[in-house]
Amino acid sequence: MPLSTPISETLRRNLPVLTWAKDYNRDTLTSDLVAAVIVTIMLIPQSLAYALLAGLPPEMGLYASILPLVAYAIFGTSRALAVGPVAVVSLMTAAAVGNLALQGTAEYALAAITLAFMSGVMLLVMGIFRLGFLANFLSHPVIAGFVTASGVLIATSQLKHIFGIDAHGHTMIELLGSLFENQHLTNPITLLIGGLTVGFLFWVRKGMKTMLQGLGLKPRLADVLTKAGPVLAVVVTTLVTWGFDLEAKGVKIVGEVPMGLPPLSAPSFSAEIWGSLFVSALLISVIGFVESVSVAQTLAAKKRQRIVPDQELIGLGASNIASAISGGYPVTGGFARSVVNFDAGAETPAAGAFTAVGILLAALLLTPLLFFLPKATLAATIIVAVLSLVDFSILSKAWTYSKIDFTAVAATIFLTLGMGVEIGVSAGVALSIFLFLYKTSRPHVAEVGLVPGTQHFRNILRHEVETHPELVTLRIDESLYFANARFLEDYVYDRIACDEPIKHVVLLCSAVNEIDMSALESLEEINHRLSDVGIKLHLSEVKGPVMDRLQRSHFRDEMTGTVFLSHYEAVCALTGDCAKAAK
Repeated sequence: MPLSTPISETLRRNLPVLTWAKDYNRDTLTSDLVAAVIVTIMLIPQSLAYALLAGLPPEMGLYASILPLVAYAIFGTSRALAVGPVAVVSLMTAAAVGNLALQGTAEYALAAITLAFMSGVMLLVMGIFRLGFLANFLSHPVIAGFVTASGVLIATSQLKHIFGIDAHGHTMIELLGSLFENQHLTNPITLLIGGLTVGFLFWVRKGMKTMLQGLGLKPRLADVLTKAGPVLAVVVTTLVTWGFDLEAKGVKIVGEVPMGLPPLSAPSFSAEIWGSLFVSALLISVIGFVESVSVAQTLAAKKRQRIVPDQELIGLGASNIASAISGGYPVTGGFARSVVNFDAGAETPAAGAFTAVGILLAALLLTPLLFFLPKATLAATIIVAVLSLVDFSILSKAWTYSKIDFTAVAATIFLTLGMGVEIGVSAGVALSIFLFLYKTSRPHVAEVGLVPGTQHFRNILRHEVETHPELVTLRIDESLYFANARFLEDYVYDRIACDEPIKHVVLLCSAVNEIDMSALESLEEINHRLSDVGIKLHLSEVKGPVMDRLQRSHFRDEMTGTVFLSHYEAVCALTGDCAKAAK
């Protein structure tokens, strides 16, 4: 084999662009260009709106939608994921940066850039060391609860722009209190613009495509025009504001948006700022990664493509660093725009690079046209986008299926609403881990008996089974580790504390995937205690990797009983009577 082959494979693994670029052709180019045009139309108002949500100048939303897309096209593995500003990360950025500087100041923007850089570095490090498994600590119920609560918070935070008043706060109580205090300052014209835009955008999502098809338009064209609905709202409200000089009547507008290429920027390397933003950057990194990979895997499965989570960490890390050096803020893969990108026919990540070109042209040519764009229009865009994420049905689903999951979901929702996004998601993760430890610290242990006429064993409390007075067989339905080792000891001791002539205890280990040192010591103690009262301890159906570790310990030599390949074999050997069972 040529010496260069391993190097080529390494390059393709670390630079996925080399994999899809070699098969790029005219048909693929056409599909990617069409998808890029549609996503660009959708992304321009979204980028401006999400920057507003993060408390940043609107142009930073455009900047965060250019180089990050190019970086992901080079390093990412998803063919359809569209990277850029998203609602949840924008809200988390506002919460994190708002603790360091006043909104609208140069220090505020610098802190957001630094946050993007820190997030990028963290994601890169996680990718290099293959730490994608850390995202598993964010359970689906916690993510669902967090996204729902964040959607409500985001929508509430944008009501100030709909009413044309000032309101501040990072929690639901603070926001509602501030809105109530200033509601008498509501600008009727701003409220009219905001209300009509919200209504129009909801109609665009629900009924515009059907109406256009009813007028005879082809489905593909109707879909493109529907995706352009937010752009139409931007154009109309901007023209109305300019034509009727609504700024003079109190309607707040975007104002001057700098025209030109994204500026080269550098993050702050102040130890104080990094220390203050560290937890926020970590949460943004992990949540952004979970959201991004979930979308990417869902879309990839539809085309039988493969996503490499650890490489996705590198792709997202590179995207965030690219955002930081080009005047942007933290980014990740967005659900809505990725689905649009997929449905529009994107074949490769090049569609994202073409979208970046479209956003760049908008930054170069269209920004002067945004001067009279009402902030209420951008707020309406955000409200309509995030309300689609709100799903309180997760509470009823969790309550029906698992009270533990319900506790985690409810706590995440209420803490996010009541104390802010960072505390909410942190508490949700901590509570999930605590509840998992609590649940596994009390594993389900069932005493089992032989189902007549078979070689199967079932719980004696649920089924009509055969047992033997000298034999106790216990099925352990959990791996054994430090948190539940003592529980197993107590369970065994309680079971043998009776007048029955017990001579053998068999632990059925078919569900045990791990036995740690603490659990090993507990097994040794159980073995000694049973031996003292004349009872032998046996194991059955021990998995190979678990058995390998037990063989390296003193427990196997000191064990009074036997390790049986099957539980049926154990019962036959210890009772000497298998005549009733199926042969």
